[in-house]
This record gives sequence, C-alpha cells and structure tokens, in this order.
Amino acid sequence: MKRETGPDQIERAPASVVSVGTFDGVHVGHQAVVRYLTERAAEQSGPATVLSFDPHPRAVITGEAVPLLTTPAERADLLEAAGLDRFVLMPFTENFSQIEARDYVLDVLVGQVGMQEIVIGYDHRFGKGREGDATLLREMAPAHGFAVDVIGAQEVEALGVASSSRIRELLGEEGNAEQAASLLGRPYAVTGTVERGEGRGREIGFPTANVRPGDARKLMPKGGVYAVRALLENETESRPAMANIGTRPTFGEDEVRLEVHLLGFEGNLYDQTLRVEFAERLRDERPFDGVDELREQLSRDKARCKHALVDVPQTPTT
Repeated sequence: MKRETGPDQIERAPASVVSVGTFDGVHVGHQAVVRYLTERAAEQSGPATVLSFDPHPRAVITGEAVPLLTTPAERADLLEAAGLDRFVLMPFTENFSQIEARDYVLDVLVGQVGMQEIVIGYDHRFGKGREGDATLLREMAPAHGFAVDVIGAQEVEALGVASSSRIRELLGEEGNAEQAASLLGRPYAVTGTVERGEGRGREIGFPTANVRPGDARKLMPKGGVYAVRALLENETESRPAMANIGTRPTFGEDEVRLEVHLLGFEGNLYDQTLRVEFAERLRDERPFDGVDELREQLSRDKARCKHALVDVPQTPTT
C-alpha cells in the first residue's frame, strides 16, 4: 500500500476511487465502506484510496482532546490489511477546517488527491461548518466528472450502529471490552514499550510489564483488571495475560499505568514492544490491607483470567 503524508507527499492519481474520513478505529462500519471502495476501485481500474486526518478534526475544531482508538500508523496498517491501495494522511489544521465545502471538493479531492468516484458513509459531512454532504457531492458530480456512492449505517445485533464515539464510551467509560470488540470487529489493542518499574509485582509473585503507549493520545480503557492477550515483538502468537490499569492504591501511588502479567512467562521484557488486546474487564481496581490480601486477590484474578480467555481467538498479526 502506498502511504502519503501531508500535501508535499501527495501524488495526484486521477483514477482514484476515494473515501474520506478520520476512520478512527477502522470499525465494522468503516470496514463496510472499505469493502465497497475496493470493489469499485477494481471495477474502475483505479487505486482504492482513503483520505484520513491527523490530528482528529474534532480536537482542532473544539479544542478538546479526543482519545484515539487507532493511531495514524495503526489505522494505515488495518486499512492495508483490508485491501486498500493508497492511504493519504492530511494534517488537519485550523486553516484546513475553514475551507469551504465546494473548494474542499475541487481543490483537495479532485485537485490534490484526484478522484473519479467517492464512497462515503451515510452521515459524512465536510468543509467549513460541516456544510458539505452527499447532496452537495451529487450536485457537483456531473460538472466535475466524478461519481458518488453512499454506504448506509452498519448495525451490530443488540448494540446498534457502529461508531467511533460509541466505542470510546464502551471502553473509556464502561470498560466493556467485549461489546467494543463486537463493534470493532476485533479486540481493542494498545501497543507500547515495556519500561522499568519498581519491581513490586515480582516481589509478590506476579511480575508485570509496565507498558508505555507509543502515542499519548491513545485511548486507555477504564481503570480496572482485565483478561488480555499479549503479543511480544518478533512473535506471531499472542500469550494469555492479565492487565491492570490504574494507580496501584495499595502502594499509595497516583500515576495511571498499564501493567501486564503474562501467564506462565519468564524472561526480560524491558524495552520490548508489547501489544495488549483487551478481552474482558474482571473488576475495579481497589486498595488492599497489605500485600498478602493483594496476592490472594491476584491469584483469584488469574484463575478468572484463564477461564475468560479459553474461547478468545488469537488476532492475526498485520
């Protein structure tokens, strides 16, 4: 897949079949768009192209942080695995947000990216004040030589329409990793570097890897203890593990950390990259009356974790 970042790297390809959006999460709704996009691109003999943005447009427009379900690199990897030919990442700035919708279509989509057809989700809006929509695209299409396709909402049984905002709620506010996975089409994952800690986990018989996410904007699920699978760098099969997101109140700390205990693993993980896939939230984090009580609870957590992961399939690496 060809990856182009920023205006200076964009090489106009006028035969492109294009879809536009942040595509944060690359959830089942996004996947439906990409499936149709790649089918149309094959029929039209042009590159299947996604124009994505970084930072998240809402963070620029509102000034409020938007936790990312996928970093730009993760987004590109997932789209490549879905069959995309071309990933264009556009910096989303204050000036970019002020481009009128018609100018955006002509100058950016047609003029810079190049397109003969555009595929969008049913609720896609664009341009200054989000004034552009499918109606505007269809109005402009005949005069400027492109076709317009609109993909309907993608619903997951009992969960409703798949959306990035709903997945953020499920993970960040509820810690519901199972429902989030249903909307994503895969387990939610955080990837980071293993850093040195104080070694307290090892002292009580539960050594943990302290994982520092590679991008500080990455969404961290609601604090608590989780059953997870962990994939080490240079390995192709993930390992069963349990994770804690929190401040370790038993030891009087206040920094939120992601700590992962790999079941049955012995070895040095410092400075390695670890991918953590969240399967099920087991309980809240809470303080304990001493190390012995904490150790007993961790033993119970470990047993529950093994049970929770029995039927959890491994996610293919990309």
